[in-house]
Amino acid sequence: MPLKKFKSGTSHVGIIQLVSTSFHLYFFIITIKRSDMNTRRKFIKTFASSAFAIPMAVQAGTGIIAPEERILPQEKVLRVALMGLGSYAGRVADAMQACKRAKITGLISGTPAKLKSWQTKYGVPEKNCYNYENFDQIKSNPEIDAVYVITPNALHRDQVIRIAKAGKHVICEKPMGINAKEGEAMVQACKDANVKLLIGYRMHFEPKTLEIVRMRSNNELGKILFFQGLSGFRIGDPGQWRLKKDLAGGGAMMDIGIYSVNGARYMVGEEPVWVTAQETKTDPQKFKEGVDETITFQLGFPGGAIASCLSTYSMNNLDKFFLNGDKGFGELQPATGYGPIMGRTHKGELTHPHVTHQTVQMDEMAAIILDNKKAIVPVDGEEGLKDLKIIDAIYQAVRSGQKVTLKL
Repeated sequence: MPLKKFKSGTSHVGIIQLVSTSFHLYFFIITIKRSDMNTRRKFIKTFASSAFAIPMAVQAGTGIIAPEERILPQEKVLRVALMGLGSYAGRVADAMQACKRAKITGLISGTPAKLKSWQTKYGVPEKNCYNYENFDQIKSNPEIDAVYVITPNALHRDQVIRIAKAGKHVICEKPMGINAKEGEAMVQACKDANVKLLIGYRMHFEPKTLEIVRMRSNNELGKILFFQGLSGFRIGDPGQWRLKKDLAGGGAMMDIGIYSVNGARYMVGEEPVWVTAQETKTDPQKFKEGVDETITFQLGFPGGAIASCLSTYSMNNLDKFFLNGDKGFGELQPATGYGPIMGRTHKGELTHPHVTHQTVQMDEMAAIILDNKKAIVPVDGEEGLKDLKIIDAIYQAVRSGQKVTLKL
């Protein structure tokens, strides 16, 4: 094996020790190759202590092999195919270039021109590119571990089920489906196929968000009394899929309101037991039947806390979470934008550095899939299903004008 260039001042003893290490390692490899299985096992057991002791002796005696120079085993990388090459997928793809544990190895799109340009930009081989008709063939592609579904909401269910049947893990953008029934089918399909289903809740890994969750969990805010979630923006192009009920499954609630639905749950730290809701529509031409423009909703929690939330497609400057307890508070504004998130508590400003959300999300999700790591705030299919159950109840409360009981 090649030896390191000797540093100036290395002693003869150090050189001898290093050469001895190399010789022993060479002899070990040759012996292992030539021995039968029983001999190999005995040899490995006998050799183990000296094999690991020699490099330490070299370091202690000469400093030739410093700790930072040792070669450590490389962590396994999650190989991801992106499905649906729209604007958000572009944001994810760019963020993944900085990931340490996730990389793009496949692409799925119904637009050949996009496949070609993305293939070139991200170095994805032609054999790993699919369309919506043939992507089931990923089943026999060992270079893809998981598929990230970033398509319109109404397409999620069938696509996730097909991916699960192909034996690949799934990351699905939120909302995971257009209603709880779809979410249940997706969760079951992934269980049946023994693959993981994760939902694209990037805020569950955001440091300032997690700091407030930590403070609440450690009772630093005291008894939680109130949560406010404001989620909205003024939507543009009236012809986009987000304003089409058959693709979006609704309106603002499915796209931006879900942040307040989900945020209320992880900020308060309990599951709501009832919901009331009211809808306001000022532009029925743009927001047609079944496409909500603005909904205010209220959630009640078993510990007595109340959440008051707003979801809208007609107002800007509303991205805010506020959590109040009898000992203190936590506030994020902006709370769910692409960053940087700004926050403060009764103890002062939150100063955690900003890292691109999707970069952190994909590295953390790689650890969940590959290492069975547990997220502080869950991102699994069951988590996504709970949000859909609440959204179903919000729409029911809007229609009925009544308080709806929740059982999550």
